[in-house]
Amino acid sequence: MSTNLHQAGVKLLKQLGRHSDVIMDVYLAGSLTDGQHDPTVIDKLQKAGILWRPEPQEPLRLKRTLRALLEEGLSDERNRQIDANVGSALATIKTLAEHYKEARHHLDFSAAEAYLNDLNEHVFSFTEGLRYAIRVLWSRINNEFGYVGSISAKIRENELAQSQVTELLNGLAMFHFDELANIAGDIRELRRLLVTSLQDQMSYCAQELSVVQGRLLELLGRFRQIQGRTRLLKGWLLHTDLHPDYQVENHVAHQQISSLFNRADAILAPAHVDVHNSLHETELLELVAKIKSISHLTAADKPLAEPQLLSLSANDDFAIEDDPLKLAVEQYFMAVIESGSRQSALEYLEQQQLPWPSENWLYQVICGYDGLVEEYRQFFELEPIGEDHPVYSGNFIIRDVELWLA
Repeated sequence: MSTNLHQAGVKLLKQLGRHSDVIMDVYLAGSLTDGQHDPTVIDKLQKAGILWRPEPQEPLRLKRTLRALLEEGLSDERNRQIDANVGSALATIKTLAEHYKEARHHLDFSAAEAYLNDLNEHVFSFTEGLRYAIRVLWSRINNEFGYVGSISAKIRENELAQSQVTELLNGLAMFHFDELANIAGDIRELRRLLVTSLQDQMSYCAQELSVVQGRLLELLGRFRQIQGRTRLLKGWLLHTDLHPDYQVENHVAHQQISSLFNRADAILAPAHVDVHNSLHETELLELVAKIKSISHLTAADKPLAEPQLLSLSANDDFAIEDDPLKLAVEQYFMAVIESGSRQSALEYLEQQQLPWPSENWLYQVICGYDGLVEEYRQFFELEPIGEDHPVYSGNFIIRDVELWLA
């Protein structure tokens, strides 16, 4: 029996090697029409079960098992077939385990050895099929479903892969290792296969499938983002085709820019002191402690200073000269008080023929006004004369100032 099987296998492999060009043509094209190759060769391949015809008028195709073998050996990215039927494999494993226990109970060692070999083969095939399915899923993810051209097709392939991952995870949930441990009993070979080895493989595959599921969801989100942007761009192109005279407005010149164009963050975010936040209590106390005290006591309210001894020793004579520009500004303030009317700072500078530049003079007038005590400053009004900057908003260019009595 084994000799005939060996001869049949050798004959089949020789046919595969002898007619490899025909087989690869069918694999790449998907089908083979009559007249493309020698009819004698086609007939031999049909009799060997390598090629088959679904319908009398249909072209010839490769058998599914041979196509799966080529896809696995060539690592073909077009391979998207995943066997997610875990229930049948689990039932077969349980059945073979019961057969092995029964044959061993009846001391039929040859049958028990045959059942054990079949059980080893089924467990290995099942775990290898799971690993193969995970490899196929990873190849599709790393390739970003490159075997299809459009984003919509990529989204459909992603959803198909997610459904396959869900089916595989649901199938793995069918394995109850306490039940398998009861089936194995105290038989060392069965416990090694059904509990130790199978449980390790199931844990590894479940972890890999969870990672695959996360990557598929992430990839699906990116595909949908690209699809949304593509639809927006196509809508824009359609709008420009329907309205050829359309011109884009200068959105930057608007005070209220729509969120579609206003993508930049604010340079300075609005902020204020939150006095109710207890976390800032230490900093606020430090700021308050640094504020200088301002005394509003009159001369009558001030306590008399203690008398001090005067020494009649000779002291060095010195005097601090006042700044001429400061004195001129004081004269300008006195002139405004005497006239009682508005007085332009630059007109006063020209009338008095003062030697300082106009910019320095304006700076000193503004500083003189700001440097007055609040008690005196309330008698004056200072108004800057100028215009806003034509480019940078918020900047005011001062050309002159006018001073008058309030």
